[in-house]
Amino acid sequence: MGRYRVIWTAILGLALLSGCASGVSRDSDPRDPLEPYNRAVYRFNSDFDKAFMQPLARAYRTVTPEPVDRGVTNFFANIADVSSAINNVLQFKMSRAGSDVGRVVINSTVGVLGIFDVATNMGLPSYKEDFGQTLGYWGVEPGAYFMLPLLGPSSMRDTLGFAGDMLADPLVSVREHEVYWGAIVLRTIDGRADLLSAGEILDEAALDPYSFLRDAYLQRRQSLVHDGDPPIESDFWDEMDFDDGPEGAR
Repeated sequence: MGRYRVIWTAILGLALLSGCASGVSRDSDPRDPLEPYNRAVYRFNSDFDKAFMQPLARAYRTVTPEPVDRGVTNFFANIADVSSAINNVLQFKMSRAGSDVGRVVINSTVGVLGIFDVATNMGLPSYKEDFGQTLGYWGVEPGAYFMLPLLGPSSMRDTLGFAGDMLADPLVSVREHEVYWGAIVLRTIDGRADLLSAGEILDEAALDPYSFLRDAYLQRRQSLVHDGDPPIESDFWDEMDFDDGPEGAR
């Protein structure tokens, strides 16, 4: 049951939205009606990251030779291509789905279980579609920005999508709990090690790291949903109205 706790976090987030949105200030970012809650979670995540994840990531990078580190990253990227193929099929992007399937087949065989990224050298790109992008493709709006405990930035749509990603993750089929959680921990630490430099840039470059991270996340997700060609403006947020006064008084 432990692997499904994040799904309950997503459900809790949806409940929080309905309870907190009524208290939005008209001066706040309309994309972030849960900002006080999100900032509190952001501080918790930052403190947890500095106390635990960064030391673990630095230790992992210190003791792991670069070829081994790259192989671990490739292995988990190959697993991610499985759920990407599923999402490309759900979006009727069959050529992309074919590329994902080809990557999995080639990297799992010639690339020795994905340790070597042979498919990229053969011209098969990696798309890494997820269920949040699939929901966006079919017209589901992002909803409120939502900071997930331990997991970081998200939105209401992407939080629901993350639940789908968990269920589509091939690691879910692993029955041995020690193997499953060992893989989850290794994937998490390896991923954090790959982002050490990005975290340092964020801390040094942004006057308000929270706002910088939020804006960067939302812009990137908008771009991913539209395959790199997002609309200039999002009609959804333009139509949002947090002013309770009569229309003629505006």
